[in-house]
Amino acid sequence: MKVIFLGTPDFAVNVLQDLHKSKHEVVAVVTQPDKPVGRGKKIKYSAVKQYAIDNNIDVLQFKNIKAKDSINALKQLKADCMVTAAYGQILSQKVLDITSKGVFNVHASLLPKYRGAAPIQWAIIKGEKTTGITIMKTDIGMDTGDIILKREMPIEQTDSAEDVFNKLSKIAGDVLIKALNLIENNEHTLIKQDESISTHYPMLKKQDGLIDFNKSASSVVNLIRGVNPWPGAYTYINNNMLKVHSASVFKPQDIQLQSKIENAKAGQVVYANKRQGLVIKCATNSVILESVQPVGKKRMHSTAYLNGSKVQEGSFVGKKED
Repeated sequence: MKVIFLGTPDFAVNVLQDLHKSKHEVVAVVTQPDKPVGRGKKIKYSAVKQYAIDNNIDVLQFKNIKAKDSINALKQLKADCMVTAAYGQILSQKVLDITSKGVFNVHASLLPKYRGAAPIQWAIIKGEKTTGITIMKTDIGMDTGDIILKREMPIEQTDSAEDVFNKLSKIAGDVLIKALNLIENNEHTLIKQDESISTHYPMLKKQDGLIDFNKSASSVVNLIRGVNPWPGAYTYINNNMLKVHSASVFKPQDIQLQSKIENAKAGQVVYANKRQGLVIKCATNSVILESVQPVGKKRMHSTAYLNGSKVQEGSFVGKKED
């Protein structure tokens, strides 16, 4: 089949690469407009655009894919279908109707759960043990289209969002190709999504990374994993921001340690020394902050952080004081 591929970030590159190597023909790539980045405001291509240029695939960039000129440009490609993978713009019904077989989306969750723009991050934050790739036929709703194919993948206890992102991107292309082969031969089945179990979560914001120690220790660890690398988890100690890159549930080795934790309050520093590291009480149990990063400094273990910072056991961490 002749395919128009719509995608922008790194996740979409592996999908595009597998599609490009398959029997299907990528007639053009559509990606978000170039944006200036950094202090020098230097123009940087999206990961998908760079791959397309390197592999001599035509590139289209629309400020508004729903505009009349955009639709006309897509029609001229005379493709059989379109594939989207983290493209970044919402499609109109007129766009969905351009190709004879429709538009198919590569979504990084097991739909109908975790609809929305950050399915990988939210699945980890919510403590899911599995995730996966869903290929669906796109409709006018938000990730509500009929499902063609799914593939599950476990989420390991130590996986960050970046880890799961990389793992899913490696299997997504294979799932897509299998789905396209079925579509080409009219052997696919369209399965309606079960709205009774659907969930939708919003795009993450910077403030979503603020750690709330009034939640359970496992919830705190899941948040830290889920927002790594972006927007990143953080807290405030002595009114100074401290980024937290990794943490784990602290497991006391004796009754005395357990008693000290049980008597502490949420957000209270239980231990701050070279032996235990930086341990903070949560609503239930406690967490040990492992990899941390003070503002303006490199990442370090919490024991190294404690060497240069005065953190008192019994003090409280959390929100910045006015």
